[in-house]
This record gives sequence, structure tokens and C-alpha cells, in this order.
Amino acid sequence: MEESNAFAGLRGHRYMSLASFRRDGARVLTPVWFAADSGKLYVMTRGDSGKMKRIRRQPRIEVAPCTARGRVLGPFVPALAHMAPDQNSARRHIRKKYVLARIPLVWRRNIYVEIVPTSG
Repeated sequence: MEESNAFAGLRGHRYMSLASFRRDGARVLTPVWFAADSGKLYVMTRGDSGKMKRIRRQPRIEVAPCTARGRVLGPFVPALAHMAPDQNSARRHIRKKYVLARIPLVWRRNIYVEIVPTSG
């Protein structure tokens, strides 16, 4: 697993704060599991979740390392999020890092999001 330089601050962390944006511009922080590969991040979420609805409307997000409860541990990095084109590959990355993600019935309604860095 390798991160791009933009995502280097996430190295060694198990949780990431994903900041998506409401219509009024308000930032909504959500702690999520993530996996990195080839300069991209992958996140697992329900397709009908609030964060996914916000991402579909506005793919601009920010990410930062955080605790499981969402306490941010480092600076936010601007990024773009979209549904991962290869859902199976994204699933493999998440399952490799998180044993609980391997329980099939618990996570059957999830989709996988691909995150790429932006320049700002």
C-alpha cells in the first residue's frame, strides 16, 4: 500500500476524517476506514448514506487523519471523490486492511469510493 505525497499524512493511521460539503457549504466530518494504493484512497460506505449523497452532488472533499471517534489529528488535504470504477479492487484493498470488512452479510449494501488528491 502506498500513498501519494498528498496523502502522506495518513500513513500509519487506521481512520480518516472525510469532510464532505452540504449545499450551504457547511463541512460535515465523518470518520471512515480507508485503504491506499497507487496514490489513491478507497473508502467503504453505504450507497444511501448522507456522505455519499453529498459526494454525488459535490465531489470536492477534504481528508485528514483522525481517531475512531473523529478527533482530527492532522491537516486536511483537498481531494475529489467518486464511485470507484473497479468496485472489486477497492473492496480487496479495504478487506486487506480491516478484518471486520470481510464479514459479507454485514457489509452487503456498501459501495466503494475512490479518492484522488487535488492541488487545492
